[in-house]
Amino acid sequence: MKSSTKTLSTAAVLTSLALIVSYIEFLFPLSLGIPGIKPGLANIVIVVALYAIGERPALMINITRILLAAALFGSVFSALYALAGGLASFVIMALLKRTDWFSTAGVSMAGGVFHNLAQLSVAALIVETPLIFYYFPVLLLAGMATGVLNGVLATWILRAVKSDPAIQQ
Repeated sequence: MKSSTKTLSTAAVLTSLALIVSYIEFLFPLSLGIPGIKPGLANIVIVVALYAIGERPALMINITRILLAAALFGSVFSALYALAGGLASFVIMALLKRTDWFSTAGVSMAGGVFHNLAQLSVAALIVETPLIFYYFPVLLLAGMATGVLNGVLATWILRAVKSDPAIQQ
């Protein structure tokens, strides 16, 4: 199979998987007891895509998943928040990955933090008050924790994929 065909088919599978994970998270919200905090499990797929097939396909997977999730089981506001968070986290993850200074978990952790910061910024614009940033320390810790967890899971998946001869063909 040609490299571009393999990348496209892998991106299609990962997009579907990311959308399924988003839907499961929508059906069974794990708010972790604190408003606005979710595990962001679809980001595992984005991190895997970033490392396995590259920046451009991973970005397309991220945007496609966000738009489809908003259209299927979200709203205009959920799309706005998700796009802000998803794009901010993706940009920082792609930049940090390029440096080779950070582990997959470290890259994912930064993505979690920037995702929350971007969503909080959108919320501040919508409610027209910067006071909402008092909630940032809580979201910072949550983004760090979920980002590391998702990064560790992505690392395990990437190792499994690299060691599977059927996938390497």
